[in-house]
Amino acid sequence: MTIGSHGVFLLVSALSSVVLLIVLIARYKINPFVVLFVVSLGLAIVVGMPVNTVVKSFEAGVGATLGHIAIVIALGTMLGKMMAESGGAERIAITLIDAFGKKRVHWAMMVIGIVVGLPVFFEVGFVLLIPIAFNVAKRTGTSLVLVGLPMVAGLSVVHGLVPPHPAALLAVAAFNADIGRTIAYALLIGIPAAIVAGPLYARFISPRIHLDASNPIASQFVENVERKLPGFALTISTVMLPVVLMLIGSWADALLRPHTPANTALHFLGDADIALLSGVLVSFITLGRLRGFTRDTILKFSNECLAPTASITLLIGAGGGFGRVLQDSGVSQAIVQAALRSHVSILILAWLVAAVVRLATGSATVAMTTAAGIVAPIAASAAIYRPELLALATGAGSLVFSHVNDGGFWLVKEYFNMSIADTMKSWSVCETIISVMGLALVVALAHI
Repeated sequence: MTIGSHGVFLLVSALSSVVLLIVLIARYKINPFVVLFVVSLGLAIVVGMPVNTVVKSFEAGVGATLGHIAIVIALGTMLGKMMAESGGAERIAITLIDAFGKKRVHWAMMVIGIVVGLPVFFEVGFVLLIPIAFNVAKRTGTSLVLVGLPMVAGLSVVHGLVPPHPAALLAVAAFNADIGRTIAYALLIGIPAAIVAGPLYARFISPRIHLDASNPIASQFVENVERKLPGFALTISTVMLPVVLMLIGSWADALLRPHTPANTALHFLGDADIALLSGVLVSFITLGRLRGFTRDTILKFSNECLAPTASITLLIGAGGGFGRVLQDSGVSQAIVQAALRSHVSILILAWLVAAVVRLATGSATVAMTTAAGIVAPIAASAAIYRPELLALATGAGSLVFSHVNDGGFWLVKEYFNMSIADTMKSWSVCETIISVMGLALVVALAHI
């Protein structure tokens, strides 16, 4: 078998495995974790991975994914539970509704997604904001898709395009781009993309998606009793504490000389896990003891909120395992090679390489860093376009069509309580709109 034909075989095998995943989960209602595990093993064996490495590859993917995500979900859920039980999430929801009006609250959710998403990873922003989305949807009597999709669109845009996100910073460094101009261009491109993929697309798709009235995860974040609510300032400062700490951590080297004790301390406090832990501990006081809850009650809240997230955590880990098998089996490399053989503009090539790595691995961060490493040497010899635009084209490509090997896909699916088909119609299409619009606006800027 020639190299070319083997590459085609790998691509067909990967596509077949994704189709099989969707059919087994959506049509035959088999447990998604089991399906992801079995299909990952089957794909690895079919494409010729050594049998003694197959399980280890899947385990490595699960472990690498859950090493960060499990902590984020656990701490974010605890903070969300404190916001819900204290009435803090309800207070923020009421304030947003009063400020924007019921008919425009989905615009408010996009704005808060962009603001909160600036210094944090997508998953962190998601678990911080989802209790607010639940409460806004309940109070306005609107679909969770209508208020939640703009929120995740805002989070996704800044995650993929705007420094100081690590992947965006790596792309800036790889292309030798100016960080200030990159941020300015990213906002010029990202805000219109978020508007179309968020509020506008949510308005179109939400009537076409019918969610089950019973959402076990939403039920623990929404209260049905009238009670005195905490102040908006107290609540928002508590939920924004992790965001502020992460923002300070990302700018630690600009604020203090690197490698000094103070600089190291800022980096430590700005770590996502430490920032979320700080937010949770503060919430035990501001939204717990100050609201009259006893230690036993706070312990009960923090324990009971974790049970509904167990299946989500496992699914995200299994998606990571599937992505690792795609990488270790050579599928990801075959996809990248196919993209590199296309004779296209360097901007479109940067987008295309990032897009196919994203489809293969499920990770926007991996897609962006991998594509930047591949395209940067080519771009250096061509020197046709601004490096900032190349970094943004790469970021836009890294956001295309999130599907079953992406942890974010399962996060949205399970919290929104949607089917795989509805998740693809809403979240996956939302991501693709951001990606394609991002590329189109980058190309437009390049010709101005």
